[in-house]
Amino acid sequence: MSAPQNSGRANSHSTSAPFVELHQSLASRAADISPFVDQLMRFIKLFMSRLGIARETEEEIEIAVLEALANAVIHGNDENPEKHVHLTCRCSMDGEVSIVVRDEGEGFDSQAVPDPTELQGLLLSHGRGLHLMRTLMDEVSFAENGTVVRMRKQMKPR
Repeated sequence: MSAPQNSGRANSHSTSAPFVELHQSLASRAADISPFVDQLMRFIKLFMSRLGIARETEEEIEIAVLEALANAVIHGNDENPEKHVHLTCRCSMDGEVSIVVRDEGEGFDSQAVPDPTELQGLLLSHGRGLHLMRTLMDEVSFAENGTVVRMRKQMKPR
């Protein structure tokens, strides 16, 4: 994973705290997701270690990112290694982590995905990723016809 490409103060879309931002891309191969997330989490932990962040908060981010990347690689880009998934991660000194995942697929309607906690979704073997992301992160939103997911988490102190 490369060094952060941008640092400074956040724009009007988030807090005014200083931040560091990382931009990475991943070829759409499912086998590459876990190593990619391992590297991303090392970046987040390194930056956040000074803030004394609770381990369970890091694990919540890790699971949400795994789900977002799996959705982008498998469903968005149909595991086509010619297509890429682009990720931006911003860590602010106030403890906020913002992650944007963008795929090169056709998109989807996030509102049309059934709730896996409702009766009709309980026995399905898929469809839990969006629910996990929404449960584990403070904010999750979709843009550009579902090809972009934005997630935000305020890290909790120990």
